[in-house]
Amino acid sequence: MIHDEEYETLPREALEALQLKRLQQVLRRVYSNVGFYKKSFDKAGVTPDDLKTLDDLKRFPFTTKQDLRDNYPFGLFAVPMSNIVRLHASSGTTGRSTVVGYTKRDIDTWAGLLARCLVAADITKNDIIHNAYGYGLFTGGLGLHYGAEKLGASVIPMSGGNTKRQLMILQDFGPTAICCTPSYALNLAEQGRAMGIDMRSLNLRVGIFGAEPWSNEMRDEIEDALNIKAMNIYGLSEIMGPGVSMECSEAREGLHVFEDYFLVEIINPETGAVLPPGERGELVFTTLTKEAVPLIRYRTRDVSSLNPAPCRCGRTFHRMDRVMGRSDDMLIIRGVNVFPSQIEAVLVAIEGLEPHYQLIVDREGTLDTLEVQVEVTESQFANADQVKVLQKLERLIVKDMKDYLGITAKVKLVEPRSLGRSEGKANRVIDKRKI
Repeated sequence: MIHDEEYETLPREALEALQLKRLQQVLRRVYSNVGFYKKSFDKAGVTPDDLKTLDDLKRFPFTTKQDLRDNYPFGLFAVPMSNIVRLHASSGTTGRSTVVGYTKRDIDTWAGLLARCLVAADITKNDIIHNAYGYGLFTGGLGLHYGAEKLGASVIPMSGGNTKRQLMILQDFGPTAICCTPSYALNLAEQGRAMGIDMRSLNLRVGIFGAEPWSNEMRDEIEDALNIKAMNIYGLSEIMGPGVSMECSEAREGLHVFEDYFLVEIINPETGAVLPPGERGELVFTTLTKEAVPLIRYRTRDVSSLNPAPCRCGRTFHRMDRVMGRSDDMLIIRGVNVFPSQIEAVLVAIEGLEPHYQLIVDREGTLDTLEVQVEVTESQFANADQVKVLQKLERLIVKDMKDYLGITAKVKLVEPRSLGRSEGKANRVIDKRKI
């Protein structure tokens, strides 16, 4: 199904004409209304009048998360505070929070984009949506909530945490769709089974998962545990929140970027050079209609690639590959680049392991080390020949990590349910290096 057929199926030429018009407008607006951009453009020797084609955008400077922090809290706002109807902010765990604002029109746009996402997942106004993304300053909860209401579906504003109550609501209210992080979906499934709940017999038929990188193998785990179709959504607070791109249920071969609202580029994270379609690099977004905090060439640090090939669903938007990690979260272990999601894919493919793991990065002398802690299943842990079974599993993990990823890691198998559980974004990596 397609929610907004007029725009989601625009011929490419018409779409690019719309992008160019909106891009010229937003460049003029930020140059006039945001001091940061006036200085940034002047320093780069460009003005909005220099943009004649979409290709000219690469002449304009990037915006980074540090720029948002340096202008904390409202220095990048392009409208007066009297026009702002809502504020959101990041957690600020790696520094100052990044603050974003929304005008009434921004909120309406955002709700419409989330309605597009829900329809792409075959959700209709007849569905009941259990929304377990966090409400509050995090954009996930309210973003999905407004999208569900825009569509006309029933929404349960559950938010994150309080897992036992979540499980009660899932049984009693009979929701047909669930929205949360993929790691929390597995947490719900695990705790539900521990409480004797048949999680596969719930009314759930579809899940929308995002806010953290996850692998196709983890998708398989979720679908099997909850007996649902698991759909991938992407977004980030700085650009809008969830709803920047979404998989379609017809193909599930990449996430359609809503290019009538967001202009997307892939760049080499080291050089900043724009890469051609198909090459893997860092996602960069420019907001085309956002009023409150328009951003030009915002570096997400998320690593992906773009596929311009037509999709069988009928949407003409380019598709981005699932985010495999972040350019600044990439681990370099003795010269080998690896993302946590790649390690996850190896682990969940091995029988006898639970999809719960922790990566410990440390340094011995001048060499980096990686320890992979992963839970084993109850049956493996209770095996009468436990020591031999676990040793065999450890050797298999070490071998597969070496064969598939080219890294040598220490493996530590731990008891079921012994690693911490996430009620939001999973913290997979603990870096103990003093660097």
